[in-house]
Order: sequence, then C-alpha cells, then structure tokens
Amino acid sequence: MLTFVGLGLHDEADITLKGLRAVREADVVFAEFYTSRLAGTTLERLEAALGRRIRVLTREDVEKRAEEVILREAREKKVVLLCGGDPMAATTHIDLRLRAIDMGIETRVIHAPSIYSAAPGICGLQSYKFGKSATIAPPYRGRIPETPYDTIMLNRKHGLHTLLLLDVSMTIREGIELLLGIEAQKRRRGEATCNIGRIPFVGIARAGAEKPIVRADLPAALKEYDFGEPPHTLVAVGDLHFVEKEALMRLAGAPPEILGP
Repeated sequence: MLTFVGLGLHDEADITLKGLRAVREADVVFAEFYTSRLAGTTLERLEAALGRRIRVLTREDVEKRAEEVILREAREKKVVLLCGGDPMAATTHIDLRLRAIDMGIETRVIHAPSIYSAAPGICGLQSYKFGKSATIAPPYRGRIPETPYDTIMLNRKHGLHTLLLLDVSMTIREGIELLLGIEAQKRRRGEATCNIGRIPFVGIARAGAEKPIVRADLPAALKEYDFGEPPHTLVAVGDLHFVEKEALMRLAGAPPEILGP
C-alpha cells in the first residue's frame, strides 16, 4: 500500500486526523518538500507531532529512483509519502501513483488544505471565477518561460482571475519582475497584448499561517511591499464582482482606484 498524505499549507497542525492515523499505522514514512514546503515548522517538530521517524526524499528519489526507494517498500509494507499542500496537485505525485498501480501496489490519497482553495478565500475572490493557473519559473538558457503571461491574458479575455504559483524560494518581487521581463520579450517581438503594470495583483505570503500577509495593488507597488519570507503566491485579478471589490479593499488593502468603476 502506498498512501499519499497531504500536510497542508503551513505547519505540523494542518494535517487531517485521517492523515495522522495513516502515518501512525504505516511501516515506513517518507516525505518530500521540493514541490511544496511548510514554512511554519521543522522536520523535528513534524516528527514530534506525528510520532514517527520521517525519511526526507530528494527530487531524484521520487522521480528517477522511485522503484528502488519507495515502490520496493510499498510492495510489502504500508508506506506513506508526505508532501506539503494537497498531494495530487503535483504532477510528479500523479505519475508516482500510476507507476505504483502498474506494479500492482494499492494506492490511496488523503487530502489536505491547498493553495488552490486557500488563495481565493484569503483575499476574498470567488473561487469559481479563477481560470487556468500557471507557474512563474526562473529564466532558462537566457529566456524567461512565457506561459504565465499568456495564461493571464487568456484568462482576462474571459474576465477570470489567475493563480500564479512561485518557486518555493521565489519572492513576489522576483515573480513580478519576471512577468515584466516576459512582457519586455514580447514587446520586442511586437507581441505584447496588455500592460502588466496596469493589472491589479494580489500578493499572498505564508498562506495557512496564523497571520498571513495579503496585499492587493498594482505591480510597481507590490514590488516594494515587504511580504517577509516565502512561500509567496500571486493572483492576477480579472473582472470583479462588487463583493470582490469590497473584499480586496477590506481584506487586502487594495486602493479603490485600481479596481475600476
């Protein structure tokens, strides 16, 4: 049996009771923190709360050496793989589950809070008005991947908001600078379709913490705001319902003039 257990958003208290029971009944407990990390705890605190010794895996262990590291154990034992957020939000976990099934290993998933559901609630935007999400990635071979910009533009055509995931160590300032860099690339090719600098964004720091930081403003202002340590998340705002406007002003300190009529 291979059980994927989500740890939630911030610290050792976010795991569900069902997840805790699975951990305590397991023969082997693994964890990976390269897809998502818990900023509000440490491995030592996590082990103390769960009452189990945890072996932390690398990306290579999960993606390239899974058969010899994880699945070999799961063929004969009850194995738990812990991860931040909700397990199946990461493509690598879906791939691992399918590989386990191919080997005749039973699998199950125990869900936990995810940034996909938390981000809309934190800033007061309506979850059903979010379109496709995207990840802002660092430059590769001197070029910034343009998917986030294209996704924002596509969603805005339909009036939808865009959840932008950042690398676990990336800040909101860095994410915005990369978006502006993408726009500059496109402008040089005559392909820029919108001015990123005039789109309202919401910056969220440490979702799931007792006091997460949430701030809505134009990119130039958000770049200068002190969000503290990652993990950080960005939301590009689409068309707004009047309740969403009020929520952004009262929950995220949005200046009224950036939200339109």
